[in-house]
Amino acid sequence: MSFFERLKAAAASEWRAYTEHPFTNGLADGSLPEAAFRHYLVQDYLFLIEFARAYALAVYKSPRLADMREAATGLSAILDVEMNLHVKLCAEWGLSPDDLEQAPPAAEMLAYTRYVLDAGMRGDLLALKVALAPCVIGYAEIATRLASRPGADAATNAYRVWIDEYAGVPYQEVAARAQAHMEHLADRYATPAREAELIAIFKEATRLEADFWEMAWRAGQAVA
Repeated sequence: MSFFERLKAAAASEWRAYTEHPFTNGLADGSLPEAAFRHYLVQDYLFLIEFARAYALAVYKSPRLADMREAATGLSAILDVEMNLHVKLCAEWGLSPDDLEQAPPAAEMLAYTRYVLDAGMRGDLLALKVALAPCVIGYAEIATRLASRPGADAATNAYRVWIDEYAGVPYQEVAARAQAHMEHLADRYATPAREAELIAIFKEATRLEADFWEMAWRAGQAVA
């Protein structure tokens, strides 16, 4: 069993609550309230800004030049590719760059991103990568599951663009590369005695990811 599979097995209930949250199911069948998705889009933009900081921290925490290059590639992908795609997606939902940048951060967004940064500051590069894994790798798994659902790619499903983005080959390759790098780090630094600490980080990060979905889900329910 790979290191990542061991993390998921140890955090099975947290992983299920995150990857199978009603918010995600609403993306697949198009039933998610628009208010929930709009709230998610705004907070996810702010989230990406903080995630860029985490990748910058990964450069600093990298013990080897190859690790630094891996982190720098991730940072560039967020700043130069993913954020631009996110702005375009938001524009389709009537959200301007000013709307995104002036929005107040939600407590759930701050809680998760601050936890990731704190895990990285206190620990090493592997601890930081474990804290990042639920988002980076989890989104790929979620989107693959949603894409297999009947009607997920129907023209009537307003959320098919989101599913296509994360289920598509480019993002799947990003997630696969992130997982492979984490496995490589685990081979070097994850002693049996330390694995419990890394599992605790993964569990908490996964729980905070589920809270992020729940935050947006509640916004949609409040309007409904």
